[in-house]
Amino acid sequence: MGLKKINIVLAISLFQLTSLFSQEHQIPFTVDSLFDMSKPETLGLKFVEKAETFTVFSPQKDGNKYNHGAVLFPFKGYLYAQWQSSSVDEDGEDTQVFYSRSKDGKVWEKPMKLTEIYENGIKTNGGWYSGGHTLIAYICVWPNFSNEIKQGYTEYVSSNDGLTWSKPLPVTDSDGKPIPGIIEQDVRALPNGRLVTAFHMQPGLNAKPFYSDDTLGISNWKVGRMQNMTAKDSLMSRELEPSWFYRKDAAIVMVFRDQNSSFKKLAAVSYDNGETWTQPQLIDTPDSRAKQSAGNLSDGTAFMVNNPSGNKNRFPLAITLSKDGFVFDKAYLIRSGDENLQPMRYDGKYKRIGYSYPKSIIWDDYLYVSYATNKEDIEITRIPISYLIYKN
Repeated sequence: MGLKKINIVLAISLFQLTSLFSQEHQIPFTVDSLFDMSKPETLGLKFVEKAETFTVFSPQKDGNKYNHGAVLFPFKGYLYAQWQSSSVDEDGEDTQVFYSRSKDGKVWEKPMKLTEIYENGIKTNGGWYSGGHTLIAYICVWPNFSNEIKQGYTEYVSSNDGLTWSKPLPVTDSDGKPIPGIIEQDVRALPNGRLVTAFHMQPGLNAKPFYSDDTLGISNWKVGRMQNMTAKDSLMSRELEPSWFYRKDAAIVMVFRDQNSSFKKLAAVSYDNGETWTQPQLIDTPDSRAKQSAGNLSDGTAFMVNNPSGNKNRFPLAITLSKDGFVFDKAYLIRSGDENLQPMRYDGKYKRIGYSYPKSIIWDDYLYVSYATNKEDIEITRIPISYLIYKN
């Protein structure tokens, strides 16, 4: 090889290394100063226009008073809602997964069971996916839940009509083996059809991005390569319960809860459709150290839904928007922490006031956001997409 060719090869290699270094150290996104922390009930935000709130399930004195983890998905003309439920306490021994459905997003059917009480631990809800003709419900299985180490695996049940369900089977990896991890309630497809989510892997709960080209989301899952940040607990990663959106440059941004209590978000980026990820970084925007939801509207607008309180308060519930996924420069209230928040009616272990664990889905011309109010009422707020997209 001549000296000229060697110099060209070295120049290309240096460019590639420089590019990789730049990507690894690039801030995934920024958020403008949108929140007035001196006003904790509203953060100084205005309500998004034309938003409507509906109740999926509200407990009565003789029913299950703990309800949490609401997740939505549209299927064959219905909008489905799924959540975990128990008589009094979070993750009680009598925990079951329930679901309901609605033809219009307003009026909801009587809840139906997806699981029975699990004698060897508990089962909680893992969300939904559908390739079109079959609805998949993910079930998180936590054997020996009373043990000190919290960990589990993921099953699924399937249905063609939303009423009759198959027997549970394990969600599997690219080798056909059951994945030893708890799925995040957020399986969604990229514009090219690839599915992206995360599993919280054993031992303990260590969050890892996963991707699959299986249209049903039940097999061929592969782990994305990502170096986790240093955590306080060796059995739990600092990054937990992520959601994701894609940027204008087609990179995927996965947004995590920070279990180290910075009360800010963590984020990692993938430039190759989920196969490799940058190490997560701390993002300078407030969070409540809780589950959140992120995604993209039909025109590509990126959004994040969370409780941007900067402390443990799970109010208000807000949506933050970005035209390109690089800079988030708009935010609106979905629910506030003043008279808009109904009082908690029943006590229970780990219950708290506020709008917990939001998840979102686009159905028809609306963005639907689901959440558990005070961990007892399963509620949704729908927002016309036309009031969220950026006007030219």
